[in-house]
Amino acid sequence: MKQLKQYEKKPKLYEKSTQKFWDDPYISKGMLEAHLNPDVEAATRKEKFVVDSVNWIDERVPSENYPKLLDLGCGPGVYAELFNNKGYQVTGFDLSKRSIEYAKTRAKEKKQDIQYVEGDYISDDFGRGYDLITMIYCDFGVLSTKDRKTLLKKVYAGLNDGGCFLFDVFTIEKYRGKKEYKEWSIEEQGFWREKTSLILKSFYRYEEETTFLEQYIIIDELGMECCNIWEHVFTLDEIKQDLQVAGFRDISIYGDVAGKPYDKNGQTICLIAKK
Repeated sequence: MKQLKQYEKKPKLYEKSTQKFWDDPYISKGMLEAHLNPDVEAATRKEKFVVDSVNWIDERVPSENYPKLLDLGCGPGVYAELFNNKGYQVTGFDLSKRSIEYAKTRAKEKKQDIQYVEGDYISDDFGRGYDLITMIYCDFGVLSTKDRKTLLKKVYAGLNDGGCFLFDVFTIEKYRGKKEYKEWSIEEQGFWREKTSLILKSFYRYEEETTFLEQYIIIDELGMECCNIWEHVFTLDEIKQDLQVAGFRDISIYGDVAGKPYDKNGQTICLIAKK
């Protein structure tokens, strides 16, 4: 009970989880299934959007001019396979051991020359000499302020001169009007645990930092864990300034990674930043 009581208060900004999210054997299985479901917009966007995205990216930053591609947060290789089909020399980098193992098996079966690396793109070296680095489905916003700065520095160093960083972020429109709440549920073989568990879910707003938190407290017969899923949302001026501080100068703006025109009232911004 004492351990649970600490979660009554609103967490400090970017307070870390106790639950290993990406590499938990059971949770990662569910995440992989979500990635691979073409009809559900969960871990990966729906199949049509993914295909449209890759087609547009190949038009905007074609493999002929940007041959060596690094896909950060590649998951099980949904985008990486399509990029490879377009002629890019692809390296996929992801924290999830299960997703990387699945992607490697797929590449071998399909005889695709794709390099997959398991690692943390904040703390681990993902190499240099890339012409294009992608980070798709707004993964950039889940990082803390410190980690975002670290990543931009690493991405800039990892690109060849003239290379591009293509990624997307959410805007405040995603959370406009959404109020803070707390709720609970009992799950039997749910997302978090294979056996019956009590899930306490909270949503918090950090208005000054334009950052939001979905917190899950998972309680079962083995104990209690906390998973904090943070998301920072951006104004156009803020994300452009972050890129410029990192050294990028030529920045193109779109509404999403399929090339939709930028809309100030839209929920996403796609950026292509050239070194």
